Amino acid sequence: MSERDGAPTAATGGKAPTIYDVARAAGVAASTVSRAFARPGRVNAATAERIRRVAAELGYRVNPLASGLPTGRTSMLALVVSDVTNPFYAEIIRGAESAAAEAGFVLLLIDAQESDRVERASLERALPAVEGLVLAGTRLSDSAIRMTAKQRPVVVLNRDVADVPSITLDNPHGMLVTAEHLARLGHRTVTYVAGPEASWADGMRLRSLREAATGLGLRVQRVGPFAPTVAGGREAADALPQDLPTAVVAYNDQLAIGVVLALQARGVRVPRDVSVVGFDDIFPTRIVRPGLTTVAAPLRAQGRAAVDALLSSRGKPAPRTGKPMTLPVKLVVRDSTARARRGPRRSG
Repeated sequence: MSERDGAPTAATGGKAPTIYDVARAAGVAASTVSRAFARPGRVNAATAERIRRVAAELGYRVNPLASGLPTGRTSMLALVVSDVTNPFYAEIIRGAESAAAEAGFVLLLIDAQESDRVERASLERALPAVEGLVLAGTRLSDSAIRMTAKQRPVVVLNRDVADVPSITLDNPHGMLVTAEHLARLGHRTVTYVAGPEASWADGMRLRSLREAATGLGLRVQRVGPFAPTVAGGREAADALPQDLPTAVVAYNDQLAIGVVLALQARGVRVPRDVSVVGFDDIFPTRIVRPGLTTVAAPLRAQGRAAVDALLSSRGKPAPRTGKPMTLPVKLVVRDSTARARRGPRRSG
C-alpha cells in the first residue's frame, strides 16, 4: 500500500502523485517526506515546510491507513450510531468530527441500523483500522462492549457500562423537570411512550419519570416499546388508551413528533386535548406545529467530550471507571404543553 491519496497531475504524468514524486520535487529522500508528515518534529522546519508546499502543488495527500502501518497508528477513530437517519445523531457527529479533526484524526462513521448483528460485523471490520471507538447508540450487550474495550479504547455515550468510560445525560433531572412542569399544568396522569427495548436511556427515563411522579401526585402509564422514529410515534398513538391521557412523555423527540402528527390527523388537538413532551431537542422540534416542549441535551458537546476522552486514554491501560460523566439537560417549554383538560377525551 502506498502513502498517497492524490489526484493525477501533469507533473506526475497523469498519475496520482506518490511519496517519491514529492521527494524528487523537494530534493529530499522519501523517508524525509514520510517523517515530515508522520513525525514533523524530527524534520527541519524549513525542510518540512518545503515538503508540504511541494505536496500541495502536486496534489499529494497522506493515506492515514498506509502511513500508520509501520507504527500500528492510523490517526483514525470510529463513531458508531444506531441509525444515521436519526437527527439526534447529527450534532453528536458534528461535535465528534470537529474534535477529531482538531487533533489530526479522521472519523469513520458506522451506521448500525438498530441491529446488534450489523454493529458486530461492522466493528470486526473497523477494529484493525482505528485507534479508538465512540459507541454513540450501541445495541451491544455490556459484556460485548467490555470485550471490545479490551481491543481498542472505547467511550460509550448515553449508557452506563461498568469498567468502560461512559458519558450520559442527566436523565433523572430531565424527567424531574418534565414531571414538575406537567404537574403545575394540572396533569394527573401521564403516559410514557417507550423507545427501543435494548436502550439503557429508555429504561433510565421511565424509572426517573416514575420516581419524580411519586412525589408530585402523578400516575405514570407505559406503552411500547416502539422504534425511536416518527413512524414509531404514529404507532404509539394507536396504542394509547381509548380515553386519552392528558399528557404524553416520549422517549425521544421523533416519537413525540409522530404522536403529535397522528393525534392531529384524528382531530385530537395538541396541546388542548393532549400535551406532548419529547427528549433531545433535535432541530425539527422548533419547526413542527405546535413547537415541541422537550428536554434539551448538549449533543454537540457530548460528541466532543467523547472524542476528547478517547484521545486522552490512548496508550494507557483501560481505566477502572466509577460513575459516568454526566452532562446537564434543561426543559425547553414550547407550545405542545398546556393546562390539563377537565373532561375525558376519547381517541378518534
